[in-house]
Amino acid sequence: MSIVANKKAFHDYFIESKLEAGIVLEGWEVKAIRAGRASIKEAYVVVRDGEVFLFGMHITPLLAASSHVRPDPVRTRKLLLHARQVSKLIGQVERAGYTLLPLDLHLLRGRVKVEIGLAKGKKQHDKREAEKERDWVREKARLMRVKV
Repeated sequence: MSIVANKKAFHDYFIESKLEAGIVLEGWEVKAIRAGRASIKEAYVVVRDGEVFLFGMHITPLLAASSHVRPDPVRTRKLLLHARQVSKLIGQVERAGYTLLPLDLHLLRGRVKVEIGLAKGKKQHDKREAEKERDWVREKARLMRVKV
C-alpha cells in the first residue's frame, strides 16, 4: 500500500534500478506516516561510512501523538539494507552522474519501507521528449476511444 510517491523524480531523472529498504523511525513518525503526513519530494539518499541515510524527508507530527517528545520533522533517517546491497550501491553511486533518490514510501506487512532508485539526471530536451511521448499516447488513446 503506497503512502507517498515521488512523481517529480521520474520527471527529472532516468531511473535505472530500484531497491527496497527499511527505515529507522520513531513511534510518532510511524503514526504520522500512516496518517499520510509525509513528503519525500525534496529528499535524497546519501551513502556515508558504509551506511545509507535519507535526508530531507519531511514528516509533519500529529497533534495528538505524544506530548513528551520533541519532534524534528526533517531529521536524518537511517535506511536498513544488507551489507552487499550497500557495497553494490557504493560502487554504482561513485560512477559519474548517478544519484540515489527515494521513489516511494509504503507499508509492507505493517512496516514502513522506502523504495530507492539509482538515477541519472535528465537534460531539458529529454524532459520535453518524454512529455511529447506522453501527450501522443494520450491522444492515441483518445482517438481509439472515439472511433470505437
